[in-house]
Amino acid sequence: MSKKVALITGGTRGIGKAIASKFASEGYHLVLNFMRKKKDAEQTKAELEEKYGVQVLIVKANVGEIEQIRHLFAETKATFGRLDVFINNAASGVQRPLMEIEEHHWDWTQNINAKAYLFAAQEAARLMEENNGGAIVALSSLGSIRALPNYVVVGVSKASVEAITRYLAVELAPKGIVVNAVSGGAVDTDALKHFPNREELLETAKKRNPAGRIVEPEDMAEAVYFLCTPAASMIRGQTIIVDGGLSLLAE
Repeated sequence: MSKKVALITGGTRGIGKAIASKFASEGYHLVLNFMRKKKDAEQTKAELEEKYGVQVLIVKANVGEIEQIRHLFAETKATFGRLDVFINNAASGVQRPLMEIEEHHWDWTQNINAKAYLFAAQEAARLMEENNGGAIVALSSLGSIRALPNYVVVGVSKASVEAITRYLAVELAPKGIVVNAVSGGAVDTDALKHFPNREELLETAKKRNPAGRIVEPEDMAEAVYFLCTPAASMIRGQTIIVDGGLSLLAE
């Protein structure tokens, strides 16, 4: 097949869907992973195929499980025979104060956010090197470098994502694979509804942001797409912050 293929985990809702829409608008065929809400996944598939005329494969998989990761990439190879872009977007986690964190909170969050990224990137690299390379982008958040309320477990997992990105960038470079991460400020998606201080986060981001507004999913999508283009080929192992300048302000 002549068209390029992008695989986006968690690509049927929120930021993932915005990223999927961007790549579809550029002519990419898509593989979109989801774990729950099959109806949302089917609706996204129908929307993108009708609007952009691309082929969209949806695959149910819990990326916290290695065998399901392998299944996801096997389905990609069986359907398209190639992979050009892998976007590690799927994320989960427990938002609680540090002293309320239990072992299973830690394990669940690290498995979905960090472990899945490493092993999915391995599978992506195996497919990409058959086609002379590609691009990998992971989604992070400001909690990786700042201590946010109720965010300790997720924040640490996102710091892991950024560290993994650096290692991948160096070790996959000889295979022609460019690896980076995009870190966002507060974005009003379904995922943010799980934050106990959601309204406070959004209001603060809106009022204090030098850009005069909060970050939209499309802002994240544009940055992610750029990092997968030839124009960004010499950007490697970096975490690009997309927050309108909010993180530059003193507390």
